[in-house]
Amino acid sequence: MKDELMEILRGVRADVDFEHSTALIDDGQLESLDIVAIVGEMNDAFDVEISVADLLPENFNSVDAMLDLIKKLQD
Repeated sequence: MKDELMEILRGVRADVDFEHSTALIDDGQLESLDIVAIVGEMNDAFDVEISVADLLPENFNSVDAMLDLIKKLQD
């Protein structure tokens, strides 16, 4: 699952160090349009429905946070 997510993230923003960043939103590395693109790809790839209520910085500040969100939505 992590490899697939990393592929999505690199496809959206190849210039961002997703492996080591823990404040992608807070540090301004990802903008709102990036999140929209990532959410769309995540919804399709992992068969989840990320809602507006899930669009919180803490859910997108790191790869691990995004993986946790996906797992939560798949349960």
